[in-house]
Amino acid sequence: MAAILQLLQPPPHLLTSSSPKPMTTTSHLSNRTRLPTLTLSCKANDDFNFPQLKAEVKWFLTIYFLLYNQMKAFAVVRRSALAVILSSYVLSRVGVPDISLAQSSVGFREYIDTFDGYSFKYPQNWIQVRGAGADIFFRDPFVLDENLSVEMSSPSSSRYKSVEDLGSPKEAGEKVLRQYLTEFMSTRLGVRRESNILSTSSRVADDGKTYYLVEVNIKSYANNNELAVMPQDRVARLEWDRRYLSVLGVENKRLYELRIQAPENVFVEEESDLRDVMDSFRVNKVSV
Repeated sequence: MAAILQLLQPPPHLLTSSSPKPMTTTSHLSNRTRLPTLTLSCKANDDFNFPQLKAEVKWFLTIYFLLYNQMKAFAVVRRSALAVILSSYVLSRVGVPDISLAQSSVGFREYIDTFDGYSFKYPQNWIQVRGAGADIFFRDPFVLDENLSVEMSSPSSSRYKSVEDLGSPKEAGEKVLRQYLTEFMSTRLGVRRESNILSTSSRVADDGKTYYLVEVNIKSYANNNELAVMPQDRVARLEWDRRYLSVLGVENKRLYELRIQAPENVFVEEESDLRDVMDSFRVNKVSV
């Protein structure tokens, strides 16, 4: 503190009343961010006293940058406060309760497709996205990487009798993982994927049908400088880390798959809800 106070003390000749008439230069900033006026003293005959001038410049620049940094810090705090106030106002206006980016236990709605023959429950705050490539697609409005979809085999080319046609749950899990990795293939240099089958199982639901459950984790890594010549300049960094949940069922001679995707950190918070979605998936007979 003593060192700072010493810096803030002006040169002694500025405190005397016999100083010559100053020559002033004012920084051209807006009125609300105006910084101190820089005052440089010189003699009337323009015979500069350079040691004296150097001391003045040092003092003025010290004051200038101290105040400038204080003003920047205040601006950051002010922007943060405004962001919090604005987000709170918007969420209150649209009727959203107190939430984090990912919500848990938000309640469910049921989606029933009588034409293709399947149904499931999904979080009531999720929104449907059309044109996503799947038969149906829902996602979290805040966490865009958290979503679910349903895909089916072609009715003209598939003749499934039961989900056991895929083999054991483990064999089905390997097929599901291979399909995911095929879809995530990238032509970018330096991209690497790590995958792991976390669990495979089967269950008989209340409709009497057998379903396979597959759970995998996939991580994606990419080099920060894929065009670098030296290996030490190509550092791999984690792009994303996601959990993928699949439920497989057979009906109408077709294979149905419910897919759920979530970032690992979100999955930890919403595991209970996402597993409820998995358990709700049903395939239904379609009347011809």
